[in-house]
Amino acid sequence: MSFVETAKEHWGDELPDWVRRLAEEADATSQNRVARRVGYTAGALSSVFRCRYGASMAGIEEQVRGVLMKKTVTCPVLGEIGAHDCRAWRGRARSFSSHNALSVRMFRACKRCPMNKGADDAAT
Repeated sequence: MSFVETAKEHWGDELPDWVRRLAEEADATSQNRVARRVGYTAGALSSVFRCRYGASMAGIEEQVRGVLMKKTVTCPVLGEIGAHDCRAWRGRARSFSSHNALSVRMFRACKRCPMNKGADDAAT
């Protein structure tokens, strides 16, 4: 059974477009390969395909939309960036680092950004 068929079976008519895209990519390459691309484990993806992921799927969805579906957002500092890159910066901005000027600028910008929704939105 393909990953798309598995997802359809478990999600039914409510199959989100991002889960379908994730399953299509797993069918085209492999579950392990697509898991590495989106930054999650193959087991996590298997749970998503079966609609049994125990935590919020918002992070996985954002990674899939950014990495596989090429969704972009407008960053006040960097301009147009991938949604997954935005998510990574938001995760880094949870604590201050004066490592370099860009980190300081991003810390300040991310704290004020409407994309920064809170703790369950942090990068993996």
